[in-house]
Amino acid sequence: MNKVILLGRLARDPEVRYTQAAEPLAVCRFSVAVDRPFSRNRQEGEPTADFINCVCFGKRGESIGQYFRKGNRIAVTGRMQVSSYNDQQGNKRYSTDVIVEDFEFCESKAEREASSGMGGFNSAPSTQTSSPAPSTAGFSIDSDAEDEDLPF
Repeated sequence: MNKVILLGRLARDPEVRYTQAAEPLAVCRFSVAVDRPFSRNRQEGEPTADFINCVCFGKRGESIGQYFRKGNRIAVTGRMQVSSYNDQQGNKRYSTDVIVEDFEFCESKAEREASSGMGGFNSAPSTQTSSPAPSTAGFSIDSDAEDEDLPF
């Protein structure tokens, strides 16, 4: 099984290009910064996030290029793919990318506007409310729930 699920922030603006085929196909490349879990053995100055390269095709790629900017939260699902190619000097190079099959907005329109610093940023209609979301990585916590109510 080859299944990847990422939740993080865009490390840079998505780059959308089109193939030279008779019917051009959008190819969107972006990088997702995913926080590493806390580690007591972590040395001072060691990176606290992994930057994972992602590729998305077609309408999904166009949507990501249109509605996301550096710093926006995104959730992607897809598969890992390793490719090889020869560079200009003839050296064999390898590339590991997540081929995005689906994605989700992980913050409201207002939060996207605030994190991108673009007050007039137009985006697709969001199914989420524009009220500030709690900082629980997209999960809501029912404060009235008792431990006995949990199914596990």
